[in-house]
Amino acid sequence: MKGDVIVIEEHHHRAAAVIVAAMEAKAQAKPGRFLVTVAGESGSGKSETAAALAERLLEVGLRSAILGQDDYFVLPPKDNDARRRQDPDWLGPDVEVRFDLLQANVNAALEGAASIDKPVIDYAANSMSTEFLSLAGVKVVIVEGTYVSLLRHVDLRIFIARDRLETLEHRRRRNRGGEARDPFIEKVLSIEHKIIAGHQHLADIIVTRDYDVIQAG
Repeated sequence: MKGDVIVIEEHHHRAAAVIVAAMEAKAQAKPGRFLVTVAGESGSGKSETAAALAERLLEVGLRSAILGQDDYFVLPPKDNDARRRQDPDWLGPDVEVRFDLLQANVNAALEGAASIDKPVIDYAANSMSTEFLSLAGVKVVIVEGTYVSLLRHVDLRIFIARDRLETLEHRRRRNRGGEARDPFIEKVLSIEHKIIAGHQHLADIIVTRDYDVIQAG
């Protein structure tokens, strides 16, 4: 999403190094592209972790491309917020997110497409457009977002196990539209927490609240 401020800190780099060490051989051995998802609650550090992974992967000779679920919302941010306030059912991957388009873009990447046309949201302008994303030389596709554990054909699922209370400080620093001070947003995040609570069991790797990396199962 345009306008998102991503600050990669030491703990993101530390986690990325452990994860890449665990996945590098498998990614290299796979004939086609390798798909990684990074899921978790709002403010858990999904974007930062994805970016740190991309940096670390490049260091070991694996080029990656990142897709963010936030670019696949049906409505731009302000309109989506207004719709949520009007309609209590306007929440979740099958309602407010174009999950079918995200899956289609992922499928195209895994099938070897040289490029894809993907949506992009400009947060400040509250607008949506389409951008060209080259996949030339890309070996690893990283998809980050709240619900991305539900994508198909995933080679490695990562889940950041930090809930809305543990991410409060991060959300205050990011402070999209004053969301960290809005009781309605906190209510939405509480519902979102219940929706994705079961997604952790889908994970191959769990990143704890302290950003320790553990193998699931």
